[in-house]
Amino acid sequence: MSTRTPRPNKTPMTEAPQGGFRQSMAWLHTWAGLTLGWVLFLMFLTGTAGYFDTEIDRWMQPELPPAQTHLNATDTAAVLLARLEKEAPEAERWFLRLPTDRNQPYPSVFWQGASVDAGASAARGNLKLNGETGETFQARETGGGQLLYQMHWRLHYLSRAQADVIVGFATLFMLVALVSGVIIHKKIFKDFFTFRPSKGQRSWLDAHNVFSVLALPFHLMITYSGLVFMAFSYMPLVVAAHYGVDGEARSQFIADVFDPPGQVEATNEPAPLVPLTGLIAKAEDQWGKGRIRNIDIRHPGDRNARVIIHENIEKSLASAAGLMVFNGVSGELLRMVPKEPSAAKGARDLFIGLHEGLFAGPVLRWLYFFSGLLGTGMIATGLLLWAVKRRQRAERAAGTENRGLRLVEKLNVGTIVGLPIGIAAYFWANRLLPIGIEGRADWEINALFITWAAMLLYGTLRPTKRAWIEQLSLATIAFALLPLINALTTNSHLGQSLRGGDLVMVGFDLAMLFIGAAFAGITWRLISKWSPTNGDQKAGRQWAKSLDLARSAK
Repeated sequence: MSTRTPRPNKTPMTEAPQGGFRQSMAWLHTWAGLTLGWVLFLMFLTGTAGYFDTEIDRWMQPELPPAQTHLNATDTAAVLLARLEKEAPEAERWFLRLPTDRNQPYPSVFWQGASVDAGASAARGNLKLNGETGETFQARETGGGQLLYQMHWRLHYLSRAQADVIVGFATLFMLVALVSGVIIHKKIFKDFFTFRPSKGQRSWLDAHNVFSVLALPFHLMITYSGLVFMAFSYMPLVVAAHYGVDGEARSQFIADVFDPPGQVEATNEPAPLVPLTGLIAKAEDQWGKGRIRNIDIRHPGDRNARVIIHENIEKSLASAAGLMVFNGVSGELLRMVPKEPSAAKGARDLFIGLHEGLFAGPVLRWLYFFSGLLGTGMIATGLLLWAVKRRQRAERAAGTENRGLRLVEKLNVGTIVGLPIGIAAYFWANRLLPIGIEGRADWEINALFITWAAMLLYGTLRPTKRAWIEQLSLATIAFALLPLINALTTNSHLGQSLRGGDLVMVGFDLAMLFIGAAFAGITWRLISKWSPTNGDQKAGRQWAKSLDLARSAK
């Protein structure tokens, strides 16, 4: 009888395997996905919601009318300019946003460097206006869908530098997990068509494979383009080598790359601003009707005034837009900048355009949205698969306790279900907070994070299975009741929206009901699976199977 110590057949959780290349990639895939998996879940979920940020904006400001994209550019520009002349005299800059598409449904104005002594309401301001009357829209203060969209790369509460570091590492880890995942799947297409329910770890792996493979091109594109999106932050030495390292040098770099060319300083010599009618006509002759997005006026009322007209990028794959620079006094066309002034910037703009999806029509936008949901599901099932796999090992090795495993299980329930509950709380706060409360938008997002923190804490205090069922039940209620809360607090309830043909408000309410129903289905499935009766039936089937095997052996 040999006395040699048996060789363990399991690789320690914290050590890389000693096998071949594919085994090494499996280890890398597991830990790259787990290390920042909860941050990636936040980024994918809020980024996916961002594909309908404008529609969420509208629901969270029910006082606004339907979009004003039907307005004429010349008439709207005249209305906005008149309001700016009254609101911001002697400003350094006036900026007019025209209503063009779903991404910019209402006119608005922005100004900076205005003279309060000359009668300006503020040195700097931003107003959303009625394009027909020039009056300010009276709507509740809210972060809206824009805040959810920005959260996927700003993470909220953090400085820009801190968020860039965390998001940068998370995105890089995501790219590593995707590439290594492709390498370790020898039968990637077969796995796509395979799903075995009620098989424990095998079922979670099948679900993870389906979520991963179904939208794999999207996952690769969105991850790589996310790195390109913030390349200047991730690779600052490239900029520093040519411009220097101080703040002024970086500002000069940003101005050279992104500011319109041909800008000059003000002369402080007064001169009347050229009428915008002729400039708009020239731009529309070049680009077509309805193709003007923004009008940027530098040094209005000065002899060196400049008027920059930006092209609308709707239905344009690249994020860059053409622009025309005019002399603000004579109306002379000084420059016409193409969409892609260089190959490098053109490539960057293409990736950013793909990432943002602003060009997408309704069908493609829904495809973006569902692909984002698949990415969110891929991350969630990966986190769950890690925990299920190691829980089964722990149960086989009776008497062992793994604190790391328990932490992952608690974080899973508190994030995978707790974060959606927090988003629901964000919508509830929009309807329930007093309209005139100071810092209202801040309290909306505070409600999201307070609720999420409460769900994380709750998950640590309850048995894991009970925490899943209870939080899923709460998510069902939180989303399913949102249309009712909307009906009780506004005049934009589902029936009214259907009668008025307001598809945005109708779509949001129906989406909340669908999400609530989805959570209800998951809750019912887990209750059925984890109920004592179901466990007894499973044990009975296993006993009967063992008895049949024993009889056949005889």
